[in-house]
Amino acid sequence: MPNGTGDGVVWKKNGVLLSLAELEFDVLVTVDHGIEYEQNLANRKMAVLVLAARSNQIEDLEPIIPAALAALRSIHPGRAIRVGAK
Repeated sequence: MPNGTGDGVVWKKNGVLLSLAELEFDVLVTVDHGIEYEQNLANRKMAVLVLAARSNQIEDLEPIIPAALAALRSIHPGRAIRVGAK
């Protein structure tokens, strides 16, 4: 993803996004199915929760919300957990 702006959003490459996010957040919730393979999360100060659904539409994400909430209770920094369809 190139750096730039669009629709009022500033886009960052995943490594930069993770570095910025871990300054403020404990967990990054994403639908990016490749992030756990593309990024070295082992030394990160935050965790990544990957929502694996048919799409990122609310009707596809809604059924996995209970599993996501349960994962948030046990996730640890430097780890990625995937919930939903494999």
